[in-house]
Amino acid sequence: MSQTQETPAPQDDETASDATDDQNDILKQAWQEAAESEPGMVDAISEMATAHPTNDQRIPEYEARIAELQDQVLRATAETENVRRRAQRDVEESGKFAISGFARDLTAVCDNLNRAAESIPEEARQENDMLKNLYEGVDMTLRELLGVFERYNIQRIHPMGDMFDHNLHQAVVQIEDDNHPAGTILQVMQAGYTLNGRLLRPAMVGVSKPTSQPSEPAPQVDTEA
Repeated sequence: MSQTQETPAPQDDETASDATDDQNDILKQAWQEAAESEPGMVDAISEMATAHPTNDQRIPEYEARIAELQDQVLRATAETENVRRRAQRDVEESGKFAISGFARDLTAVCDNLNRAAESIPEEARQENDMLKNLYEGVDMTLRELLGVFERYNIQRIHPMGDMFDHNLHQAVVQIEDDNHPAGTILQVMQAGYTLNGRLLRPAMVGVSKPTSQPSEPAPQVDTEA
């Protein structure tokens, strides 16, 4: 005869609940005993449990950190843009003023051609064909050079009759004159030049000043370029 194996009956819900309660009672009792025997350890465990806030509690901390990082990104982006603009400006200025030294040397050539043309009076040109041809050659060369200056934005400064401007002119002499306001340019010894609006060489000028009176000192004009 075969032996029949009996299957244990499953526990019902009431039995499972009783087992859970028993386990909770055991844990509470163990915790109380640990608190009585090792109070320091229990305090440490409680501190560790409360030291780490929940995710909801840390949301303001995360938001503050995100705002800080965003500010750092914006500042870094702005600084990068400023560096790019400065570099671009430096490149542009380098291109504009790269020929400053060469242009300054050419201004002396222009001055000499002007002097050569002015040294041949009109009467002599009319009487002598050789002087006339020489003048025409010098004048043609001068006009060609001035055309090159204009093409590269080199401007000639000949400020006869203008008011003195220390940004463009350098006064080398003061001329007593009561017919013009103080500081009027009455003489131009040497023309000046600018390159792309930047002073290349100041104009050397003579400026007017009132006639000195014995009882009143004449007002001084700032003649430094």
